[in-house]
Amino acid sequence: MADTMLYIIAYDIPLDKRRTKVHKLLCGYGNWTQYSLFECWLTKRHLVELRAKLNQILEPREDTVRLYRVCGACVEQAITIGSPKPHQAVTIIL
Repeated sequence: MADTMLYIIAYDIPLDKRRTKVHKLLCGYGNWTQYSLFECWLTKRHLVELRAKLNQILEPREDTVRLYRVCGACVEQAITIGSPKPHQAVTIIL
């Protein structure tokens, strides 16, 4: 979809309870690919929504969440060893 962008989201959260909340939240937005790493295809609306929800959970003095936007050309040039390249999920409604 042209209105979505791939975001690589990495987090470092020392408290188990908050880390679990962030993990569950991100599961609703993308694919869990590494222990603290997600690949999420987001619209602008979903990005704003996700950031607002993260702000409600995180403790800024202790937690770090980084969102890296990946352009379309960069997605095509991604080098992946050991698992599939990032790809946008296709949803079919019958």
